[in-house]
Amino acid sequence: MTPPVTIVGAGLGGLILARVLHVHGIAATIYEAEPSAGARTQGGQLDIHAHDGQLALKDAGLFDAFRAIIHEGGEASRVLDQRGTVLLDEPDDGTGGRPEVLRGDLRRILLESLPDGMVQWGRKVSDVRPLGDGRHELSFADGSTLSSGLLVGADGAWSRVRPLLSDAKPDYVGTSFIETYLYDADERHAAAAKAVGAGGMFAAAPGKGIFAHREAGSVLHTYVALSRPVEWFAGIDFGNAAAATARIAAEFDGWAPELTALITDGDTAPVLRVLHTLPIAHRWDRVPGVTLVGDAAHLAPPAGEGANLAMFDGAELGKAIAAHPRELEAALSAYEAALFPRSQSAAADAHEILKLCLGDSAPFGLVEFFAHASASQTIS
Repeated sequence: MTPPVTIVGAGLGGLILARVLHVHGIAATIYEAEPSAGARTQGGQLDIHAHDGQLALKDAGLFDAFRAIIHEGGEASRVLDQRGTVLLDEPDDGTGGRPEVLRGDLRRILLESLPDGMVQWGRKVSDVRPLGDGRHELSFADGSTLSSGLLVGADGAWSRVRPLLSDAKPDYVGTSFIETYLYDADERHAAAAKAVGAGGMFAAAPGKGIFAHREAGSVLHTYVALSRPVEWFAGIDFGNAAAATARIAAEFDGWAPELTALITDGDTAPVLRVLHTLPIAHRWDRVPGVTLVGDAAHLAPPAGEGANLAMFDGAELGKAIAAHPRELEAALSAYEAALFPRSQSAAADAHEILKLCLGDSAPFGLVEFFAHASASQTIS
């Protein structure tokens, strides 16, 4: 009989894993540091890919629920230069295979698919140590402890579980994002709304960019990208929203006003998102009773694959456990043997996409990338 599975982290990877295990009748509990499901906003839109994220949702029996939350038209893409000239404009014709959904909506349908009590909120892991024979003891911030028969780290970039398997620590990639929102954009920010269009907009130049996406309800969600040392950002007081906004906007002096309005007219205080990555070829030797999914296993720059890979990891691990209920080490070995080359390839692609967005060829390298991707989809 399969021992109950202990999952640390209620992100998409951990939730998909728990759901797939539940579908197969295998007990699991997720321990999550956040106090509740609604403790914080869950980020913006995700494009869910047919070859990984959608397959995971099918394995979880949630594909129809996923289809119901798609933001129709959100798959449109456009690339602009810093003057606001449109260099590429691809509408969403419904054939792209990467429909957009809000992360919060996706997390909601996953949570609703799990039995009450399967997610334990407010349980922050402070330490994990091996007990031998594949078992591990988890210590929580509230002073409680428990032992696991099978432990899965789904706890993101700064995973408490990863050190059981690997000495690797996330490194700064050299670029950070600053997040802003514009609400009721079509009425209140018409020029910016027109520049963004119906879906995703990428305005790029070497070392900097303004990347925005239209969300449901006339919301524009923007990530301002700057390739600067982490110390440069540390010198900005993000506790002073007006001063921080002015400092970031100054880096885009001379850009089209409909683009800089995505920074200067923000309806929320700017939020710094410092980007980190694990080594592209991150892997570990098999350690009995423990493994990783998602960013805990393969943190990479944002390129549209992170959430998809996390869900695919969770589904593949869940299926492997279900296929080898009395041979858990065989299940974990099979899962990791496929995980490592898959995540290495995706991480290499993510670094290349970041280079296309902000490297010396920006924005024209990004135009070529989108054009090639579109041609590949047409051929396939």
